[in-house]
Amino acid sequence: MIAVVAGALPFVNFAPNRLMSGVGRAAWQVWSFSPALLFLPLGLLLGLTLVRGRWALVATLAVCQLLFTLLVWSAGLAASHLASSESPLARTGVGSGLWLWLALSLLACSDVIRRLSPQPLWRWLLQAQIWILPLLLLFHGELNALSLLKEYANRQDVFNDALTQHLTLLLGTLFPALLMGVPLGMFCYRQPRYQGPVFAVLNVIQTIPSVALFGLLIAPLAGLTRAWPWLSSLGIAGTGMTPALIALVLYALLPLARGVLAGLIQVPAEVLESADAMGMNSRQRFWQIQLPLALPVLLRGLRVVAVQTVGMAVIAALIGAGGFGALVFQGLLSSALDLVLLGVVPTIALAVVIDALFALWIALLKRSSND
Repeated sequence: MIAVVAGALPFVNFAPNRLMSGVGRAAWQVWSFSPALLFLPLGLLLGLTLVRGRWALVATLAVCQLLFTLLVWSAGLAASHLASSESPLARTGVGSGLWLWLALSLLACSDVIRRLSPQPLWRWLLQAQIWILPLLLLFHGELNALSLLKEYANRQDVFNDALTQHLTLLLGTLFPALLMGVPLGMFCYRQPRYQGPVFAVLNVIQTIPSVALFGLLIAPLAGLTRAWPWLSSLGIAGTGMTPALIALVLYALLPLARGVLAGLIQVPAEVLESADAMGMNSRQRFWQIQLPLALPVLLRGLRVVAVQTVGMAVIAALIGAGGFGALVFQGLLSSALDLVLLGVVPTIALAVVIDALFALWIALLKRSSND
């Protein structure tokens, strides 16, 4: 049913130029063919679902992956075809139907991979190899005719600055958050009576809307720079990176502290008793026993913080912190969808890549612990 809806929705959005709004076009309106041909891959997939066995799953994954790659390639091909037949100034973007087809293909691949292998590392590798051919198409220039890539070509310097600022916000949040969150979690583990008050404060911070917290920090920081002008030479100001980093670090403390506490609590008491019986002191017990066993849980908390920070850094553009959010809000103000996507798509891609890297790290830790 969803595939039928995807086939009925526009395959691409075509506009004669950048200033005019686009008009949806179905795939058979770009190239002359019967709409019934769209159901051939669906019939093939349905036929494969009736076959049992591991090789049927491998064949299904190959078909779904090939379909995803062909959809990506067809988007660039449609853009090139419309630009050559209509106008070189034409803008062709991915339509809602194509977005839905791509999402269905990825979901099908993910479901097959889940059934194909129970090992997290193999699942990660199978998920990663799906993107090899689409990335080759991108870097080879097969998608350059798409409106999003044209917008990137026109604003490459602005995009590179936004990427640098976004990564600065991410790294500038993670390192201070680790320096504060890990000791805070260890303190709550060693002093259980303080867990309630500490997490109550962190929960209150977490419930404050991000825009409100950014705004609350502007006045105190501006007052500090007026009272001590030398702080401005250090880059501290009421707007920009300073309030954004402070707010993002505050938001990161709760999941980090909880991750550290949960990781330390789940270490079996029998293991700690064995370490004491072997004559280990508290420092040796922590570094050689508790930390390695708690590391997977800590990494899950850090994974949440990293992905959360990538998304919340977009909102930080409202107070002048830059990043991809600056492109998003600039596009919204000028009603330029391509500019909005130029900020949104890299943000999503960055979050997915970071999440995948943490998933790989956790999978490798599990594999090493099992060995």
